Amino acid sequence: MKIAKKLIIASVVLPLIVSTSAFAFGGKGHKGPHDECRPGFGFDRSIMKDLDLTDAQKDQFKALRQANKAEMKKHVREDKPKAEMRAERTQKMNELLLADTFDPAKATALAQAFSDKQVVRQVDMLSKQHKMLSILTPEQKDKFVELQKDRQEKCANDMPRHKGKDQK
Repeated sequence: MKIAKKLIIASVVLPLIVSTSAFAFGGKGHKGPHDECRPGFGFDRSIMKDLDLTDAQKDQFKALRQANKAEMKKHVREDKPKAEMRAERTQKMNELLLADTFDPAKATALAQAFSDKQVVRQVDMLSKQHKMLSILTPEQKDKFVELQKDRQEKCANDMPRHKGKDQK
């Protein structure tokens, strides 16, 4: 009888302990120590909060985010599914790589097509970032640059060094 009670208690307590530790860890939303050091231009909420935005500026940022979200949804509906795009890209690469002879002109055209798509995405992203920064006052822009510089220095100091470098 004592063993049965212990098993019942263990079966109730163990899941509670596991879920509590997952909650303490942060669950899905947990940020790691270097999450703020991810590459990018620094449009995260912590920097934006430090800029002392006015209510009008906050509304403008919100409107831009909503417009960008709507635009992304529109593109997702219009674009081919990722799996289909990946398959098409793989097929084109395989045709090039598995041909009897290598055709530099076809390789250049294929690489150029991939690069052109990347350039369009990059220009679009920079345009959106420019619109966001244009909302800021000159003083806020200066503070943004300073906060960004501080973040880069902190991240450079916090990031672990790669093995092999700095070792003699």
